[in-house]
Amino acid sequence: MNLDWTALGQVAAVSLAVTVAVVAVFALGVLGLARCEGAREEGGGTSTLGLTQAGLCFVACAAVVAYGIHLIVPQFH
Repeated sequence: MNLDWTALGQVAAVSLAVTVAVVAVFALGVLGLARCEGAREEGGGTSTLGLTQAGLCFVACAAVVAYGIHLIVPQFH
């Protein structure tokens, strides 16, 4: 019986850690968009670094979500 609670605690800890990580990466993507918008307002140009940062972060978030859906939906196995 104790093993069941340990497994549940491990799943909860991993899911919390992954959720925090995905939110942090998404926030870095939003920061990249803000950097791009700030460069546009200041000098009329765009920030390539900010746009690249946002794109990579959003692609990483989409990949993690797609992998999670793959694990959950049995038709994909």
